[in-house]
Amino acid sequence: MYFYDLNLSPLDLLLKVIVPLVIAFVVGGFVGLERQNVGKAAGLSSHILVAMASAGIAIMQRLMFEHQLFLESTGVNIDPEGQRVIAQVITGIGFIGAGVILKDQSQVIKGITTAATIWFTAMTGLILGSGYVVIGSILGAFIIIFILARDFSRGFNPLVPRDKRKPSKTVEE
Repeated sequence: MYFYDLNLSPLDLLLKVIVPLVIAFVVGGFVGLERQNVGKAAGLSSHILVAMASAGIAIMQRLMFEHQLFLESTGVNIDPEGQRVIAQVITGIGFIGAGVILKDQSQVIKGITTAATIWFTAMTGLILGSGYVVIGSILGAFIIIFILARDFSRGFNPLVPRDKRKPSKTVEE
């Protein structure tokens, strides 16, 4: 049995595995925390799991590709079909996102934004895991700034859970 990832140098391990996973964790965690704190169906855990799994799949596919290039350079025939893994993540995330979209009794559709945030964290994970750390970081920074600006303009702090916020004044007060 051969473990392909044991051949990574410490620098390769840091740059190709650890840095993308940490950034995916931070971005997925922030988006998930905001969704959880506004009381949505998919929260912190869901978004972190989606971001980390997507990054992990992309890292694996990237390392597979590098190993296949190495094998090809030594004269071994390779099968490039294994490089289709990321496409399956994209379709699978659609299935997960569809699970949070619901129509209530008054025919109002809810959950589209949460489905979009799940899709976003998955794609950010794929981008980071594929080695595009600058692009993934910029994308993550943009979404974090967007969420903060949107929620603060709505009058609440997305980092504070809904039930811990100051209650609004009611007629009874």
